[in-house]
Amino acid sequence: RGKKKEEETRTPACACNGSCCTSEAKEITDSCCGAANDGICCIKVLGSGCKSCHALLESAKEAIKTMGVSVEVEYVTDMQRIMEYGVMSMPALVVNENVVSMGKVLKPVEVENLLHRLGF
Repeated sequence: RGKKKEEETRTPACACNGSCCTSEAKEITDSCCGAANDGICCIKVLGSGCKSCHALLESAKEAIKTMGVSVEVEYVTDMQRIMEYGVMSMPALVVNENVVSMGKVLKPVEVENLLHRLGF
């Protein structure tokens, strides 16, 4: 009586917006398409369509290009899909179905550094 049912929530790989040290960044091993153990299988930018969200999208695309990874960066604006990730602050960056940054516009070099800290 009085106890609430615990709900399952998605735990971000790193909710520090990329400001943690390497030892704190969790290496992503979950697989959304079977390629996660070898590398990045999918990258998504979650946003409402604002200037900041577009800026993160461009930064992510540039970082991927610089790294030589052939993955398309998906831009998700559907609020229902965004809510499924548990994101409350946008823009957000999702790598292999794990939220790795939210509420911050990362520069291309910051996205690249975050991906390297995550083991890519």
